[in-house]
Amino acid sequence: MNLVEWLQKLMTNFGAAWVMYLLIALSIISVAIMLERGWFYWALRDDLARLAAGLRDKLRAGDEAGARQLLEASPSAEAAVVLAGLLEADHGMKAAEEAMAGASALQRIKLERRLAFLGTLGNNAPFIGLLGTVIGIVGAFDELAKTSATAGAAAASGAGAPTAVMAAIAEALVATAVGIGVAIPAVAMFNLFQRHARSILANTDALSRVLLAHLAAERPAGGSTSPQSRD
Repeated sequence: MNLVEWLQKLMTNFGAAWVMYLLIALSIISVAIMLERGWFYWALRDDLARLAAGLRDKLRAGDEAGARQLLEASPSAEAAVVLAGLLEADHGMKAAEEAMAGASALQRIKLERRLAFLGTLGNNAPFIGLLGTVIGIVGAFDELAKTSATAGAAAASGAGAPTAVMAAIAEALVATAVGIGVAIPAVAMFNLFQRHARSILANTDALSRVLLAHLAAERPAGGSTSPQSRD
């Protein structure tokens, strides 16, 4: 038995059913990730315009404790990043900026967690389904060869054998359809979550500028400690 015959026998013995079970398992995992990520992003919602205005007012009033409380009360990732900078503000603008950069990197990891699975599944689920289809077609032609060997060439050329082969091929194509069905929502949700993560990170940068602008005005580059000291 050569390698091709051995592989053919292996595929026909196992069949394509395991591919279907694999796709079903992957689809369940992907749905669980979609629900978890959806809930995670939903929990981060906040009125950022109100938060930015409140932060600006408290910083201008010199109420850093109030600004800290305002940020701690917000569930958003943007507030967590700016809070990290505010905690280091007494060490200077550069320290606050570095602290926010580090916090932003941590938030990016949290925002993009498990999204790689959705992207990988969306790209590869159709190929997994195609594998099941190929295995099914190999099995269908193997059955046709067995029918031809037992019933003779005349019987194989009749209507019965082609009908059986077409039915087996139609069944095999279901695997491709399932693979595409698994891939489409995975790709759609992957793109949606990626766009949402990018939006949050962009909002984080915008909100951090409020703190940096306050620190720049409070500690100007000329070396004075406040704008009034230059008068």
